Amino acid sequence: MWILTDGNYSNEGDFAGMGNNQMLCADPETGEIRRFLTGPIACEITGLTFSPDYKTMFVGIQHPGENLAPSHFPGGGDSIPRSTVMRITRTDGGVIGA
Repeated sequence: MWILTDGNYSNEGDFAGMGNNQMLCADPETGEIRRFLTGPIACEITGLTFSPDYKTMFVGIQHPGENLAPSHFPGGGDSIPRSTVMRITRTDGGVIGA
């Protein structure tokens, strides 16, 4: 099971200690939960989908750097932060999550 978070990046009040939003993978049979990725500052992790063969995962990164938070995603350096869709594959070409 894939879990995508949408909390407040302020890390204050109810969100204290949360850190950046993230994507987790949970095994319902064992209860194990592992972090798959962490998003850039002030973003939401959204829009998970797969290619038909499950060898490519697409994950949306929505509004990084919201409210002038210090983010340079996805270009790095002096780039202006912008939403994007990431394409994720395994180095061995296998099925994601296997």
